[in-house]
Amino acid sequence: MKSLSAPARRSVPLRRSDVTPAAPVRRLPGTGAVLGAILDHGPVARSTVARLTGLSPASVTGHVGQLLARGLVRESAETTGPRGLGRPHIPVEIDTGRYLVAGAHIAVAHSTVSLMDLRGRVVAEDRRPHRTTDPRRMLDDLAGRLTPLVSTHAAGRDVLALGVATGHRVDPDSGVIVEHPQLGWRDVPVRDVLSAATGLPVHVDSHSRALARAEQMFGEASTRASTVLLFVGAVVDAAFATGGALHRGPRSGAGSVAHLPLGPGGSGGAEPCSCGRSGCLQSEVSERAMIRRAAEQGLPAASFRDLLDQALTGEARAVALFRRRARLVGRAAALLLDMFDPEVLVVVEPGAGRIPECLADLRAEVAERSWVCDDPERAVVPSSFTGSVLATAGGAVALGALYLDPLGPWPALPAVS
Repeated sequence: MKSLSAPARRSVPLRRSDVTPAAPVRRLPGTGAVLGAILDHGPVARSTVARLTGLSPASVTGHVGQLLARGLVRESAETTGPRGLGRPHIPVEIDTGRYLVAGAHIAVAHSTVSLMDLRGRVVAEDRRPHRTTDPRRMLDDLAGRLTPLVSTHAAGRDVLALGVATGHRVDPDSGVIVEHPQLGWRDVPVRDVLSAATGLPVHVDSHSRALARAEQMFGEASTRASTVLLFVGAVVDAAFATGGALHRGPRSGAGSVAHLPLGPGGSGGAEPCSCGRSGCLQSEVSERAMIRRAAEQGLPAASFRDLLDQALTGEARAVALFRRRARLVGRAAALLLDMFDPEVLVVVEPGAGRIPECLADLRAEVAERSWVCDDPERAVVPSSFTGSVLATAGGAVALGALYLDPLGPWPALPAVS
C-alpha cells in the first residue's frame, strides 16, 4: 500500500443541534448560531434572528456586526411593516459576492475539483480520471487544477478554504485519510500536503459526513433532528447525525457499512467481496458490480456513467439493473432505519434520485422489511444534490467548518476584535 507519514492526531468535538421546534436550525455558540439563522432565513431582521437563536437583541447586533466586518453577510433593502407601520428593519443575508470555497472529491476512478459560494451553490467543477493512484502525485494534480478553475470562474471572489472529501476512513481532526483500500492509501496526510501546495486552509472529511452536513445546511430540513445518509457509488458507506452533530467514532470508522450482509437472495453469481465473503452490500451494489452485471447480460457499458445514461433513456436491461440495485439498497436502508430510528434516511444513489421506479422500489423494500419505519414516503428521501453530489461533497467540508466557526482563523477574512 502507498503510504505517507501522518501527523499526530488531536480531538476537537463538533457541536450542533436544533434551535427552533418548527424549523430546526443549528444551535452554535454566538456568532455561528447567528450565521446559521441568516443562512436559513435570510434576508432576515436582526430581531427575528434573536428570536430564532434565543440570543438577546444586543448580542445579535454585536454578532451581526462581526459578520458584516468579515464580509460573510450583507445588509439588504430596508423594510417596514404593513402600510409603512412599525419601525423600519434592515434585513441581513449571506453575502455570496465576496468569497467562495474550493472542494475536491477523490473517487476510485476520478476526482472532482469544484468552487462553491457561501450558500452552497456549485459555481464550477472539473472532473477528470485519475492518471495515477500515487497519493503525492494525485494531490499535487488536484492542487494544480484548482488555480485555473479559480482564474476562470471566481469572478474576483477570494477562496477561503479547500475542503476534501473521499470514501472509507477519514480523520477530520488530523486531516488524514486513514484508509482507502481501493486506492491503496493508508495514513495519507492530505491536509498538510494540500495546505503546502495551495496556501489555503484545508479541511478533510468522509464524503458521507460531508453530504450529511450539506443536507443539514442547504438541503432536506428534516435532517436537522437526526439522519442517516447512505452513499452508494464506487464506495458504499454511511453517516449518522443526531442533534445536528455527526458521529465519527473513536477510530473515525462510523458508517463503515460496505460489508453489511444482505441475506438470502442478494448474491446471484456475484464475485466474492474483498472480505472473502459473498452477499456484502458493496460487492452487490457498487458501480463495479453494476458494470460486471451489465457485461454478463451482454449490455455494453464503457463506464458506470454510460450505464446510467442508458437507463435514463429507457434501455430496459439497464433500468432493470438499477431497479435491482434499488431493492438491495432498500434492504440495507431498512436495517439502518431499524438500528438508528432517524427522522430521515437520505439515499445518495443516482437511480433513486433520477429514476422514479427505483425510488419506489427502494421504499417498497423498506416498507416490507423495516420494523420501525411506518412511512417510507416521508422517511426515505433522495439526495438534495443529485447531479452535483461529488462537486458538493468537497465544498461542503469547507463550508461546514466556516459555519461552525465563522470567527476562526480564516486568513482571507478581515480580522475582527
